[in-house]
Amino acid sequence: MAFEGNRLIKEWFRDVAIGRVREVHAWSNRPTHNGKLFWAQGIDLPKDTPPVPATLDRDLWLGPVPYRPYHCACVPLKWRGWWDFGSGGLGDMGIHNLAPVFSALKLTVPTSVHSSLTLFNNEILPLASTVHYEFPARGDMPPVKLHWYDGGMLPARPDELEDNRRLSREDGLIFVGDKGKMYVEGWGGNSPRLIPEAKMKVYNRPPKTLPRSIGHHKEWIQACKTGSSTRSNFDFAGPLTEAVLLGTISVRTGGKKLIWDSVNLKVTNVPEANEYLHYQCRRGWTL
Repeated sequence: MAFEGNRLIKEWFRDVAIGRVREVHAWSNRPTHNGKLFWAQGIDLPKDTPPVPATLDRDLWLGPVPYRPYHCACVPLKWRGWWDFGSGGLGDMGIHNLAPVFSALKLTVPTSVHSSLTLFNNEILPLASTVHYEFPARGDMPPVKLHWYDGGMLPARPDELEDNRRLSREDGLIFVGDKGKMYVEGWGGNSPRLIPEAKMKVYNRPPKTLPRSIGHHKEWIQACKTGSSTRSNFDFAGPLTEAVLLGTISVRTGGKKLIWDSVNLKVTNVPEANEYLHYQCRRGWTL
């Protein structure tokens, strides 16, 4: 939330640059990065049991999850692709790429979510998935359909994008308004552009009216010292995290549409999905 682009997107929406937004597409190529596999997903469960490195406190690393034999397919970093430890590409990059969406459109929590995905098992997330959210109207802002893509999946190429341009294979956003579209290349919302570029060149940008960030770390230190709020405080980050994790649960259930009751924190139409909202802590790790 410290990026300049987050403020620009919000200011341009206040300026009705693309009209009322009812649809958003967001993506990340995780679990790949720079053309290489960052961590494994969609693989078979390893059968071998290599020795635990002397530098790793295995019990401490496992924390509250059930005990399992050590394997280097989980560490370091690679834990993101395992159900017990991570939440895949959506959990890794959704919190970054969806932050400007939640901020600019004042999203809270979705009313429903469903997904489609490649093969997976009970231990490891699928290699690729798409997750589709529905958000209710907020004040005078219309309902929003938000579509997430990972593992190399991409939205349809917008007609407004010039022939010599292509969608980022890494991360990006497309906001669909009733008067135009906005394309954001890269992660975190830091490079918003109206498309086509000809429209961007003639756009009369509004004045910068939102406070600019002094940086994530400085915001946190300032909040500790003065009691002020950070730009990504719990009242903002909580609903965003809730939505990201709900999307992961939809993937875990094989893509079923889940109707979400945020007040009571439960799925109302697929009872078995609720078992993924909590888990039994390993002995010695109960709070």
